[in-house]
Amino acid sequence: MAEHRPRAQTPAGIVSNPWLWYASRACGVVTMVLLTVVVLLGLFTASGSRPHDSSPTVAMGLHRTLGLGIAVFLAAHVTTAVIDSYVPIGAISAVAPFTADYHRRWVGLGTIAFDLLVAVVLTSLLRHRLPARVWRVVHGATYVLAPIAVIHGLMMATTKQPILSAVTLGCAIAMASGAIWRWLSRPADARRRADLSSGEWT
Repeated sequence: MAEHRPRAQTPAGIVSNPWLWYASRACGVVTMVLLTVVVLLGLFTASGSRPHDSSPTVAMGLHRTLGLGIAVFLAAHVTTAVIDSYVPIGAISAVAPFTADYHRRWVGLGTIAFDLLVAVVLTSLLRHRLPARVWRVVHGATYVLAPIAVIHGLMMATTKQPILSAVTLGCAIAMASGAIWRWLSRPADARRRADLSSGEWT
């Protein structure tokens, strides 16, 4: 059976279990899929389409619930990577970008994505206690978080893991398509303002 883990020296006494490595990768893939679904749901609810339909309300509920699911699987992804010291990714590298000795650039991007997601989740939980402008600015970090997470996933996948690369690429295409659709679509309130400004009263 082919070895999918990177070759590295593991000091005596350090936890190194192949299942930790596979668990970390699996949690990373689930995190990417959930992130994609959450982003698409967020784009749908932000579009303001069909305001009298119940679909946006359901989508918003799923958006919030799955957002918490992302936090759970991302925490498992990071924790298993840190515990498994087959590669040098320490606890500090999990929160401080570009401090890991292993693939510093690509692990660092993952750390940035992690930090941004923590900020988004925390501000979402405290949304009613924060100024709306602050929440919107932090929540807008998702547009930066998503591409960073995609690059991290693509660069960390090895040539022996084409499925991981394919899933990550598929998620990237889905999120990019959703962002383009959101950019091209005009929210209902924007259309109403345009109609009023042009004198087309309804």
